Amino acid sequence: MSKDYYKVLGVQKSATEDEIKKAFRKLAHQYHPDKKTGNEEKFKEINEAYQVLSSKEKRAQYDQFGQTFDGGMPGGGNPFSGFGGFQNGGFNVDFDAGEMGDIFEAMFGGNPFGGGRTRAASRSRGADLEFVETITLEEAFSGVKKTIHFETYSKCAKCSGQGHDVSKGTKQCGMCNGRGQVREEKRTILGTIASVRTCASCKGKGTIPNEPCKECKGTGRVMGRRDATFDIPRGIEDGQVMKLAGQGAAGEEGMGSGDLYVIVRIKQHKEFEREKTDLYTTKEVSPIDLLLGKQIFLRDIDGSLYTTTIPEGFNIKDPLRVQGRGMPRPGMFGSSRGDCFVNLTFKTPKHLSKKARELLEKLEGEL
Repeated sequence: MSKDYYKVLGVQKSATEDEIKKAFRKLAHQYHPDKKTGNEEKFKEINEAYQVLSSKEKRAQYDQFGQTFDGGMPGGGNPFSGFGGFQNGGFNVDFDAGEMGDIFEAMFGGNPFGGGRTRAASRSRGADLEFVETITLEEAFSGVKKTIHFETYSKCAKCSGQGHDVSKGTKQCGMCNGRGQVREEKRTILGTIASVRTCASCKGKGTIPNEPCKECKGTGRVMGRRDATFDIPRGIEDGQVMKLAGQGAAGEEGMGSGDLYVIVRIKQHKEFEREKTDLYTTKEVSPIDLLLGKQIFLRDIDGSLYTTTIPEGFNIKDPLRVQGRGMPRPGMFGSSRGDCFVNLTFKTPKHLSKKARELLEKLEGEL
């Protein structure tokens, strides 16, 4: 009498492929022989049921005839197929690298294979670098060229970054026999697991150079002083980041260089405060200037002097707006500038002469 595989896995006959897989994983976790709750015979029975029900062809034969006829294990539906090496209790189950992470995640809460299908890069791209460059508000207004100096990896000049003498050629790696990978076996709670890793001798290339570069010891890069010169554009704002592509650390054996990121900081100014493209400043004037609406002299951020007139009826509580005397508007605005807002202040004289007092009293009457 044939076994009821649906009953063995605890699923209905109408169960989907995902439901069958989930039931198998749960029972495999419970009855694996290496666990305290394990049962080798039960585990074999569960595996047998899954081998049939996970294959569309085998399942169709089983549903129609109550058995299958090829006597073999179906490979297509087995989540453990193609990985090699799990032996325990006289039977063998193969593991697929992609499914292996899922099985470990579902049964034991972790994946010792680090993602299964993905192989880590054996040679690395150069690191990105970050620096802070501090400039004055005047430099931010006009734009400025800067050069920074730093220590980092640069491409080896002797081997042009290749790590070896290209003219001398390469040979097959004896460690991995040219495959770029080596096979390893690990003992786990599921038994002996066979896996592959990148060959440490050839770093996954399958070949090793006949004459490694002595200058860089085969890495293709050397540590040394580097300079980077760049233009800071007009109107740049505090905290803005500039990316200098490919000017970071050199990569290993011809791999690409990293990028250089420069964070621009702007020093606090003694006369101006900035808000986007507008500037704010303070100017002390006399009460007479205010009353008569006279012209006053102001200093621009570029150092030049210019004049503006205090409008009639001006409210001293409001800032005086001078159009086009702020910071440059970058990009499409070209030479266009923001505005400058001037807060006007004044002081009364400490002592008034008799004549000055008389004149002010007359002015008060006129007003």
